Amino acid sequence: MAFIEVVRRDKVAVLKLSRGATNSLNLQLVNQLREYLKELREGSDRQSLVLSSHNDKFFSIGFDIPGLSKLGKEDFKIFYQAFNRLCMDLYTSPAPTIAAITGHAVAGGCILALCCDYRFIAEGRRLMGLNEIKLGVPVPYPGDCILRQIIGARHAREMMSTGGFYRPRELLEMGVVDRILPLDQVIQKSIEKAEMLGALPCEPFKAIKRNRVESIEAEVQEHLAERENFFLDCWHSEETRKRLREAIKKF
Repeated sequence: MAFIEVVRRDKVAVLKLSRGATNSLNLQLVNQLREYLKELREGSDRQSLVLSSHNDKFFSIGFDIPGLSKLGKEDFKIFYQAFNRLCMDLYTSPAPTIAAITGHAVAGGCILALCCDYRFIAEGRRLMGLNEIKLGVPVPYPGDCILRQIIGARHAREMMSTGGFYRPRELLEMGVVDRILPLDQVIQKSIEKAEMLGALPCEPFKAIKRNRVESIEAEVQEHLAERENFFLDCWHSEETRKRLREAIKKF
């Protein structure tokens, strides 16, 4: 089953998450995204990427907690490692990437948006945030490192330590998003930005992006295995299992 709608606009690939109303992340969706990124990276034609949703309610709610909470330790580890590698694939993609956020981007969904070069969000009550602490787990390490680079340690501390959700104006002031747009313009303006970036000289663009991401990539590579093990220990702890059961009731 395909969980991604693909629309190609000349040199721009628009990938719309399409897994139910919330676009919750499971292994199949994560692997499909990784495959599309691999195709873009290895393709002969230079393509920019817009990552969005098939609906205007959720960009993504994050992990599919009801489904993932049923997995055994080894199967959940496979998912979690695949998610972290997806984040780094997206973050280090040499192609220009834009997140067109038409709905809420929560937890893992927020992290996917952070991995893009730019984030355009629809005006109104569209929320973003990292609420992992409320579930009893830390923010996945790639997301932690990328957020601190984007908005600085002070704002990142507040977002991750409190687990709060933020509206577009707050997100713009913190530097989490780059533009607030009317809903009907979000995807089109994202495509236009992707087209503009894609028309710039290719190798200099790649070099500029590489200079920006390589220190974070190195930091993640050095510590990821240790941080993943800690997350997995937390995920399977009795306290977190209790919190996950409460979260499932609201899912």
